Amino acid sequence: MANATYSLIRFQEPGDTKAKVGLLVGERVLPLDTDINSLIQHWETTESVLDQLAASADGQSGLALAGVEVLAPVEPAQVLQTGANYRKHVIDLAVAHRESGQDAEEVRAKTAAMMDKRAGQGTPYFFIGLPTAIAPATDDLTLPGYSKSHDWELELAAVIGKEAFRVTPEKALEHVFGYTMVNDITTREYVFRKDMPAIGSDWYRAKNAPGFLPTGPLLVPAKFFGDPQDVQVTLKLNGKAMQDESTQDMIFGVAKLVSEASQIMPLRPGDLVLTGSPAGNGQHWGRLLQDGDVMEGTITGLGTQIIHCKDEQ
Repeated sequence: MANATYSLIRFQEPGDTKAKVGLLVGERVLPLDTDINSLIQHWETTESVLDQLAASADGQSGLALAGVEVLAPVEPAQVLQTGANYRKHVIDLAVAHRESGQDAEEVRAKTAAMMDKRAGQGTPYFFIGLPTAIAPATDDLTLPGYSKSHDWELELAAVIGKEAFRVTPEKALEHVFGYTMVNDITTREYVFRKDMPAIGSDWYRAKNAPGFLPTGPLLVPAKFFGDPQDVQVTLKLNGKAMQDESTQDMIFGVAKLVSEASQIMPLRPGDLVLTGSPAGNGQHWGRLLQDGDVMEGTITGLGTQIIHCKDEQ
């Protein structure tokens, strides 16, 4: 894993309502005269400028990170989410939802065989999220009062750099600008429609409430991030590790996900492709989010999210 020479953030200065883009070098923020999607779209010309700017920075350059409000680092037009993409996670869910009388180890073995077959012959499962659910990585999360089944799903997210349409897995990572972290909050009881079971899942109601996609704090360019299939995804609830898994456990890697997503729709600069959540969700533990909970999320090289949960008043 290469140490990031710099990362990108979006931020606001005290008393200012305008969002700005900054180059983060250590604990100093160097303001940039651009918006994040323009920077991503024109990376071929801006990359060398930012490299030089980072190289010339010192401990006094720009603004102190502690003195600014860090926002979500991206403004995607499209958000693609991936379901059931970690092998252990799917196996655990199958065991948890097994029918009465079924042997747990038998279900585990059968599901493991299915996932191995899926990895070789299947395709990823995608659904669409709404950009309006995106929130900064330290904003409080209001738990909507219509349910007590809100859950966490910490995920690695790829940020598209140049338009990808029907690209091959071998070429897909050339279209990834960089990576960020997303906690894909889910209202479990809304995932499946009880009144219309034939229709299946209802991702709109389950995943798109305000603040249900805490994102960031960092956007790390791919050249500094290293191998996306060899980073650790860790979520702690009130100090206790609930998710702690390597991205090596993905059924479909980032290259396959970007390639498959691009077969149907063009992916554009700034778009987010979430890569699924590893084992250890609240549903697995039998412990969902409650008023006063604190989630601490980390993914290797992508900083830390601190999310305080509060009930809707």
